[in-house]
Amino acid sequence: MNRNDLIAQVTNKVGLKKAEATKAVDCVFDTITTSLKKGNEVRLVGFGTFSVARRKASAGRNPRTGEAIKIPASNQPKFKAGKGLKDAVNR
Repeated sequence: MNRNDLIAQVTNKVGLKKAEATKAVDCVFDTITTSLKKGNEVRLVGFGTFSVARRKASAGRNPRTGEAIKIPASNQPKFKAGKGLKDAVNR
């Protein structure tokens, strides 16, 4: 399923117009993204938790040349599925 499929599902299940469903889906994604940028966790009980993990700087190698390179520190988004989602998938 991609973004357009998700919007179509919201349109059909909730009875919104496509433009309204698009705004709703985009708003949810933007809100989660904004919260993660601020370093906050987004916990949706029964679905899962979005969080940010800090990845330390490390040394690596360029696979083509074998040259040593420095990989900078970065923030990585993470998602941990909740019990409700795990149970639904395993039924």
